[in-house]
Amino acid sequence: MEIILRQAVENLGSPGDVVKVKSGYARNYLLPHGLAYEATPGNLKRIQQERDRLDAAENERRTAAQTQAERLEQVSLTFSARVGEEGKLFGSVTTADIAQQLEAQGFHIEKRQIDLHEPIKALGVYRVPIRLHADVKPEIRVWVIKQ
Repeated sequence: MEIILRQAVENLGSPGDVVKVKSGYARNYLLPHGLAYEATPGNLKRIQQERDRLDAAENERRTAAQTQAERLEQVSLTFSARVGEEGKLFGSVTTADIAQQLEAQGFHIEKRQIDLHEPIKALGVYRVPIRLHADVKPEIRVWVIKQ
């Protein structure tokens, strides 16, 4: 049976793809869960309209993310912390701390968007990437200084 995918399905395709699957898989899983349409001329037209609408929304989100990225590139955050031997911090600077300071400066960034692999545990200047969009990842400067 030929179907048109509405959403990305692992090992099958992406939205708008016309694929051939076993009829039981289509009838029992893909169609009832709203993941696909039957491949009819009317549905081909419908999926094209959905794709155009989704592309327009995606472009709008990308543009908004690029605008915010330009503002974020100028941001520099400073954290003062107590320091022990060899410049190591008592504690650390985490994504939650960075998100909190960004919120205080008027940026609404969730801590999961901050791409910090490990908490910062030493003095210095760090460049921390932020995932605003799949294509837009600005970096902010984080200064960790002695208290």
